[in-house]
Amino acid sequence: MKKMIGLIIALTLVLSLCACGGQPAAEQETENGAASGEVTQADIEKNIVGTWIKFEVDGQPALTNEKIVFDIVSTTGAYESISQTNGATPFDGATPFDVATPFSYNDKGEVDINGNVVTITLTNPNPDVKSVENEFTITDINDSGFTANRKFTLAIEGTDPLIREETVTFVKVNDDYSDDIIGTWEGCCTSEGSVFDDGQDHRWEYKDDGTFVYYVKNGDDWVPSEDTMNEYFVAGNLLCSRWMENGQENREWWEISIDGDKMNWTALREDEDGKTFTATFEMTKVEE
Repeated sequence: MKKMIGLIIALTLVLSLCACGGQPAAEQETENGAASGEVTQADIEKNIVGTWIKFEVDGQPALTNEKIVFDIVSTTGAYESISQTNGATPFDGATPFDVATPFSYNDKGEVDINGNVVTITLTNPNPDVKSVENEFTITDINDSGFTANRKFTLAIEGTDPLIREETVTFVKVNDDYSDDIIGTWEGCCTSEGSVFDDGQDHRWEYKDDGTFVYYVKNGDDWVPSEDTMNEYFVAGNLLCSRWMENGQENREWWEISIDGDKMNWTALREDEDGKTFTATFEMTKVEE
């Protein structure tokens, strides 16, 4: 008897769904209009605030010198930090530090969330720039990471827009070493056999005005190098620096961690043959 009642109830539910043009639960829409299992605007608004660093590109680990950091402070506002050279197209009259190869810390942006699409538009770009836009169509998100199809558009006066599309994964970082790095650090490369492994100690002094001094050994003394345009910023756990040496611009990106007087650097690099390797440094803070 109980089995018969159960069958009648089940049949009644099926007939009711068919009569109403219903769909299976997996295909029914949720309260905010997205199909069950899809990323909703509510999901994004719940998780999007935080500091995000690029982790993967098209399914492969992102090289450290391709990293971007977004500090999303609300559902309407964000800041972008980027030091980009690879893949940028030089424009006529470009300088070593032009808009095609940005070195920018905390550029302010506006955030727009529409369904599962998050658009970040920079509000204070270079004067020659008409617009800088990152459009993320998010396919997965939680409180520690998101995956999206990213469309980047850079529009500059007098040129065709520079457009780049890729599938990206960003991870949320909770560390901010922008204050902890201030001071003088001494150490060496710990990745044996890498191009950075020169067997020498190195010394950097990071100042609170966004500049740094690189020192070289002269006998037993450390003396400032002749490099110029020494600039750096720390966004979350990403250290980006640039300097001029013999008229040539150089840049380095490192993911860092600082614990008291110890600092570690790590970076995923690519050699001339296209093979990737991990470079590391270990440093100790120099007592003044």
